[in-house]
Parts: sequence; C-alpha cells; structure tokens
Amino acid sequence: MIADLLPPSVAAAESIGPVPEPEQGPGQGLFPAEEALVRTADPRRRAEFSAGRACARAALAGLGLPAMPVLAGRAGEPCWPPGVTGSLTHCAGYRACAVARAADVAGIGIDAEPDDGLPAGLIGSVANGAERAWIARQAASSPAVHWDRLLFSAKEAVGKLWYPLTGHWPGFGQIAVFPDPVGTFEAQVAASGPAPAGLTGRWLARGGLIVTAVICYA
Repeated sequence: MIADLLPPSVAAAESIGPVPEPEQGPGQGLFPAEEALVRTADPRRRAEFSAGRACARAALAGLGLPAMPVLAGRAGEPCWPPGVTGSLTHCAGYRACAVARAADVAGIGIDAEPDDGLPAGLIGSVANGAERAWIARQAASSPAVHWDRLLFSAKEAVGKLWYPLTGHWPGFGQIAVFPDPVGTFEAQVAASGPAPAGLTGRWLARGGLIVTAVICYA
C-alpha cells in the first residue's frame, strides 16, 4: 500500500498480517544494539519492533545499502545511516518503512491506522473547530473512509517528517490538515524551522487500513 503513495526516488517495504515472530541472526532479527532497545519490553512490543526493523532493512536494501542497525533517537524516532532519510510506522496488522537518499528527499513521514473512528473524546484534541466541521460534512456526503482517523493519520505523518528536520514535534493544534477525497491532503504547520510550512501529502484507504505519506524535497 505505502509504495502507491511514494515517488520512485523513495524505497519502501511493508508487511501485512499478524506480527511475525522475530528471526534470529544479524540482518534477519535484531542487531545487538537494537536488541538493547527492547530488552525489557514485553513479547508483543519486541515482535512489533523486530518486524518494523525488518521492513527498514528491506527498504534500505532497495537503496542498495547493506543490513545495519536502525537505532532510536531521543524521541524514539529511527536513526538512519548518514545520507538517508526515512520513516517507520506500524498498527495492528501492518508495518511499513520508507527511505530515500537525503540528496533527493529532505524528509519523509508515513503513518498507518485502522480505518475506524477515533476513540470517543479524542477528536477534540486532534482537530480544531474548522476541521471538525469539515469532518462532519465529509462523513455525511462521503462515508467511504473514517475522516477523523484520516485526519489523525495525516497529522502523525506530518509530525514524523517535521521532527527530524527541526528537532520539534508539532502538536496537533499546530498542524492544519484538510484531506481531499481524491487521495491527497494539504498541511500547514504553524511552527518555524527549515521545513516548509506548507506540505502536500497523499492518502489511501484499503483493506481496513488508512495509510498516509508526506514528503519534503531537498
């Protein structure tokens, strides 16, 4: 799914279905430095982490890079090899990674969510009044996707792009998003930094999932 939203300069990998059991061995399971990140985690978290790193290695291979550890930064964001930018995501039944050469793409943000309504009470912290009114109109006229969850996913993708470029996670209130029913969205970030305030992303709903992707070019 995620590759359908990305240009040829971005390499992507995904896995769908139940979280596979972690494999053993360098380049297949976890490298020792990655293992240290989840040593005290519960088995499910370890399996999700390992599946995400497997996607990362497959995506990096798409750039012609060898298997290597993908560690985590201070906010838990993946740390890519020098000259590479990328993003990871996972939700129930789906994991994906997208990476590109930094000479081609300055930043990438991807997110996956179940195509289901947001938990009760969450929309107030995710969307402003204008966005909530827009969601209500879309839900009435085009109920093919859960628009509140799509808005949440698009903002998550923007945040994943924004943080590595700026060192700042914008809050939901700092990101304004209005998805287009044809599969794109425009995002405005009310925060300063080297990334452009205006971004254009793409979205797709299929098989009970919503996936979103946004790119900032070098």
